[in-house]
Amino acid sequence: MSIQDNIRAVEREKAEAAKRAGRKPEDVLLVAVTKTHGPEMINEAIDAGITDIGENKVQEIVDKYDRVKPVRWHMIGHLQTNKVKYIVDKVSLIHSVDSFRLASEIDKRCAKIGRTMDVLIQVNPAGEAQKSGVPPEEAEPLIREILKELPNLRVKGLMLVAPEADDPEDVRKWFREVKALYDTCAAIEDPHLSFEWLSMGMSHDFPVAVEEGANLIRVGTAIFGARDYTKKEN
Repeated sequence: MSIQDNIRAVEREKAEAAKRAGRKPEDVLLVAVTKTHGPEMINEAIDAGITDIGENKVQEIVDKYDRVKPVRWHMIGHLQTNKVKYIVDKVSLIHSVDSFRLASEIDKRCAKIGRTMDVLIQVNPAGEAQKSGVPPEEAEPLIREILKELPNLRVKGLMLVAPEADDPEDVRKWFREVKALYDTCAAIEDPHLSFEWLSMGMSHDFPVAVEEGANLIRVGTAIFGARDYTKKEN
């Protein structure tokens, strides 16, 4: 199957999941994750209708940025403070804010170029040591601190990387928990807070994530095929 065929298949699954949840398919944004895939494949996806691209690594964004057709870029992987400066002029949404220190660096770098950055707070409800993200109970305090101290950031929602599981049903509880947290945080009374995105679900589990309230899904393998980690990354 071609990349275009794969995108259509993902869109069908997304639509079916949204309908099961009583939602409109167009209200769920598909972000194509392009880790290890080159500009040619990315441009093919854009030609097939993809409007948003997600990357896990700063270096891949930097290397591909000028070789890819106009598109919205998302930083979805762990972001080190010393690499923030390379992407604040390129990405439209940073999904992986997991500390006030990182948020402060983003704010500082954005102030220098006169822009405001949309960010999501990454949550790690399962407490997985190998993954970034704040415990659920720390999400609201972090949001409040950002709202109080960092004028160049807009907190637009939450992001979850669910635990790996052979059966997507095994991670439904985590999607449900983070959706409940999203609703709680979205109710914070602050004129500068406007929650918009609940980023949950990847190739193997996005239908369950959509059923549980995700309105942004990050899909790579189902669109581009298996990643080749033996290749030198671009």
